[in-house]
Amino acid sequence: MTRPSGLMVYAFLYLAFLYLPVLFLPLFSFNDGTIVAFPIKGWTTEWYRQLGGQETLIQALVNSLVVGVVTALLATSMGLFAARAYVRYRFRGKEASEGLVMLPLVIPGIIVASSMLVLFISIGIKPSLMAVTLGHTFLALPFSVSIMKSAFDDFDVSLEEAAFDLGSGVVETFRRVTLPIVAPGIVASLLVTFTVSFDEFVLAFFLSGNQPTLPVYIWSQIRFPAKLPNTLALGSLLLLASVALLVVAEYFRRRSSKSSI
Repeated sequence: MTRPSGLMVYAFLYLAFLYLPVLFLPLFSFNDGTIVAFPIKGWTTEWYRQLGGQETLIQALVNSLVVGVVTALLATSMGLFAARAYVRYRFRGKEASEGLVMLPLVIPGIIVASSMLVLFISIGIKPSLMAVTLGHTFLALPFSVSIMKSAFDDFDVSLEEAAFDLGSGVVETFRRVTLPIVAPGIVASLLVTFTVSFDEFVLAFFLSGNQPTLPVYIWSQIRFPAKLPNTLALGSLLLLASVALLVVAEYFRRRSSKSSI
């Protein structure tokens, strides 16, 4: 039996350092006491049952769902055509424009949020769900472009050329040939960009105004010890939903990569 290498041990310790604290979240969500500490006082599901009766929480959840869906649709639509242009064509300023699209990944969120707040107020857009949606679309676009580029990278151009030779127009070829092949990439982009928007806090905190999204609501509740158990229960459900969405997105991303070969 081979002994684990130093790199394997390092990888295990690194993953444990990252994810072990997250695993304590669902564990303490079943704690019967309000103090997050060992030993656990007892086991209960009461905190989960109380979630359905909190109207402010439900409204914040609806806000996040609306913003996430619209953001996913906008970011994926723009990412689809941007990725196609970057993969298929050569034009002046291509590298510079692609760098600008990816810029939100490296700019600190607090800088982006404060800049957008100043910009939106100056053009007459008050803090609202619309402002949050615009900000999240800007933030999620690089993820969509990256996913859609992988879907277009190995796309066989001869399929579109054959459709043109048979008399199909540009729109019909795109709808009947291109879209079905890159559809798994589109689904993966929708899921990832929705997750990015749903979990984002900094932009939503600056731009939501009196219409908080769910992360902003959770932040407002975590300051009160009596609200902490409900917050842990809610966080556990969000953690489960985020993992499920990312697993589905990864499945469609891999399926897209295989289908484009």
